[in-house]
Amino acid sequence: MSGPLQEQEAARSLSSGGNGAGKPAVLNSMDFQQRSSAPRLLPSTEANIEAIARLEEEFLARRTLLERAADAIADFSGSIKFVVLHIVWFVLWFAVNSGKLPLVRAFDPYPFVLLAMLVSCEAVLLSTFVLMKQNRMSRRADQRGHLELQINILAEREITKLLQMQRLLCDHLGLKQAAVDQEAKELSQTTTVEGLAQELERKLPRR
Repeated sequence: MSGPLQEQEAARSLSSGGNGAGKPAVLNSMDFQQRSSAPRLLPSTEANIEAIARLEEEFLARRTLLERAADAIADFSGSIKFVVLHIVWFVLWFAVNSGKLPLVRAFDPYPFVLLAMLVSCEAVLLSTFVLMKQNRMSRRADQRGHLELQINILAEREITKLLQMQRLLCDHLGLKQAAVDQEAKELSQTTTVEGLAQELERKLPRR
């Protein structure tokens, strides 16, 4: 009886070990299939993404040392580490200057005038750094807006030219219904950016 039992136990151990060793391989194959089945971007789309990333990297690389320091301080002041650091600072300050720690002499008793002055100075400096970053990001947003406007104007001119060529082809082929389309005729006319801006300025509600 001992022989068959030992053989059965050995078979169970081999089967369990084989399953345990096979699970990572199955998971890896499933992961590979998920990666391979993920939709790939078109080459033109990848080129556009790379161009945008390159522009952003160039913009970050052009920052001065002061702008880099301002960005780092502004980012740190908006993090949870900044909040935790100030909580620890205030708790220790209150504990020391309220007499809770007898081994440490109080140097700023209630109403904590020194702490109020330090916090006020810190708030002024932090707000200045945050405003510096906001101004820089605002300039960057203006640059993006100008680039987007230029691309939109170029695309409008290209589409207008295509509509004009399409109407000429319709006239040449004798397609009267397409040639006399009033909406296509209006869209094929060149759009004046200045006139459109003035019309928007005139009709948009003022705040």
